[in-house]
Amino acid sequence: MSTAPAARECRLSPRRRWAALSILAIAVFVLAIDNTVLYLAVPSLTADLAPTATQILWIGDVYSLALAGLLIVMGSLADRIGRKRLLLIGSAAFGAASLLAALSTSAAMLIAARLLLGIAGAALMPSTLSLIRNIFTDRSERTRAIAIWSAAVGAGAAIGPLMGGALLEHFSWGSVFLINLPIMAVLIVGGAWLLPESRDPAPGPFDPASALLSMAAIVPVVWAIKHTLASGIDLAGVAALVAGIVAGVVFVRRQRRLDSPLIDVALFARPAFSGSVLSCFLAVFALVGLLFFFSQYLQLVRGFSPLQAGLGELPTTLSAIAVVAVVGRVTRRLGVGRAIAVSLLLVSAGLVGVAVAEGLPGYVWLALALVAVGLGVGLGQTVATDAVVSSVPPRKAGAASAVAETAFELSAAMGIAILGSIVSLVYRAGMTLPAELDPLQREAITESLASATAALPPDSPVLDAARQAFTEAMQTTSLIAAAITLAAAVVAWRTIPSTVDAERTPASPVHEARTGRPSDRLVQSELSPSSSTGDSRRGSERAHG
Repeated sequence: MSTAPAARECRLSPRRRWAALSILAIAVFVLAIDNTVLYLAVPSLTADLAPTATQILWIGDVYSLALAGLLIVMGSLADRIGRKRLLLIGSAAFGAASLLAALSTSAAMLIAARLLLGIAGAALMPSTLSLIRNIFTDRSERTRAIAIWSAAVGAGAAIGPLMGGALLEHFSWGSVFLINLPIMAVLIVGGAWLLPESRDPAPGPFDPASALLSMAAIVPVVWAIKHTLASGIDLAGVAALVAGIVAGVVFVRRQRRLDSPLIDVALFARPAFSGSVLSCFLAVFALVGLLFFFSQYLQLVRGFSPLQAGLGELPTTLSAIAVVAVVGRVTRRLGVGRAIAVSLLLVSAGLVGVAVAEGLPGYVWLALALVAVGLGVGLGQTVATDAVVSSVPPRKAGAASAVAETAFELSAAMGIAILGSIVSLVYRAGMTLPAELDPLQREAITESLASATAALPPDSPVLDAARQAFTEAMQTTSLIAAAITLAAAVVAWRTIPSTVDAERTPASPVHEARTGRPSDRLVQSELSPSSSTGDSRRGSERAHG
């Protein structure tokens, strides 16, 4: 099969490349906004639609369940039908689902709309990163492009709550969904004009059983994590977790047997790929787990208002965005593996700083510690994501991007669940309650600091003790997260190579013999704009490889 069209599609002028990147940044920017803005609207939509407690949980969870469950399927689909095509389809679907959500007249209708938003979001996310892999064939340019892509995600996460709060002060809860419509219109028009099409020239047949198994592996695990966080450990959560793990084992075994797997599990044998995915996972695990409970700390212990708490977390996000300016230089100076290791060391040091600063008066030391965490996460996520997509040839960029983004979704859920459980355990262990408290007060105080604040007078000594116990729980959890990221830094330093290049990774001779398709090294050469018939080095590779 000729790959000339694919090669021509990658030959974009510098201006066209960066204009295309702006479209891809808009896509992840709006997804990040949508992922954070809903929670502010829950009180008003609850008053309007009167959902049950279970429906409220599903309004929040169904989006992330659909997104996480379909990322791998959509990444593989993008490689097959075209990344631009799937991105535009996903954008149109996201806009339509946003309109449906804004006009919802019942909780069931809103849950259905949120489900469609998750499906559309899963179509958008891997397409953005895989298009970057194919548009930016120069490694240094691609690093800068992925840094900007990561910054757009961070900016959306930071702006979402502020934008949502401003909208909800003047408009109904549906306005938080309507803001997606003009952005999606720009994305569709700009994407159709500026984005090149790219796809795997020899994808092989699509395996529906693998698609179902991937969803059966991921969705129950994510649900089990969320369920355990809300309800504690019970039979339903354990059963879902076991079912997901069993489906995951069956999925991996099937991928090893297929000539055209949904995911080439042999990728995880490459230190650059597996180490980068793990590093990204742990950085997000620590960040999301910290920030989810840090907001409660600022409001319930420090006395910040919700807006002040949101602004108090900005040093993390802003520093993660600011580090974009130096990612390329740091990577060139240190190499990929050491840059990721240094980023994780920064996160670890920042978490130790947070633990210390939480026991000190004032906000300045907390802000400085959050800056260190943000710098580490911004650097690590950018370099690790770049390493993941660079460790595979462009034709497999969709599947690799989906793996990275699935790791992101899982790490966020696990960070909240695991670190949250540690916070709760240490908080309860640190509380010594007076004997004169009635049973209802005891239950409220041991449930959470928020419940204790609602049940006790503001000047109660017991409430002061609860605040101190919560502070100590946050400190302990921050130190545990710091130890995890420190261990990950050591692993990254020792295992991830300094350079990551898909061309240097040999294809499996067995796989190539079974499929009859060209090696990854050859396809990378054919898709690269720098290849030509007069390139003697690549010609020599083709003659001997």
